[in-house]
Amino acid sequence: MTPPPSGPVCAGASQYASYSTFSSYVRARGPVLLRTARSLTANPCDAEDLLQTALAKTFVAWERIEDHRALDGYVRRALLNTRTSQWRKRKVDEFACDELPEPSGVPEPDPAERQVLHDAMWRAVLKLPERQRQMVVLRYYEDLSEAQTAEVLGVSVGTVKSAVSRALGKLREDPELTPVR
Repeated sequence: MTPPPSGPVCAGASQYASYSTFSSYVRARGPVLLRTARSLTANPCDAEDLLQTALAKTFVAWERIEDHRALDGYVRRALLNTRTSQWRKRKVDEFACDELPEPSGVPEPDPAERQVLHDAMWRAVLKLPERQRQMVVLRYYEDLSEAQTAEVLGVSVGTVKSAVSRALGKLREDPELTPVR
């Protein structure tokens, strides 16, 4: 007969028992604790990471926790402490400055000026011959391709290209649009 195991093997059995009770606790209380973690973070994936970290800390202290009826409170405290530590370590991308930065680029035109330009453009388009006007409207206002415009009007793509080119030339020469440029 072999003698009963002693020393480190017994410690392993104790460790297995600890893991077993911890595992049972996590299976039973995991969903409730995950809801708590989700209330502390904006992202569900971050909540899962937060809970996993808190549970790892709890497992390390599992043998020292005297009252296993207070485990939820212990894990919640671990969640809060872990989240607070993460919050304190976060990288701040905002910097205080004395002056507000000016927006770069071209400023937005005044809506009234945009309406004046829009009205002038429509008046100029209405001056075009009907066929050219149809092609300009289909190409630039309806955003059809040259091929689609040709198909709608029953003409060739070359006809659309030449007619639109002549129409744009007329629009460039329209005196009502000259001051806008």
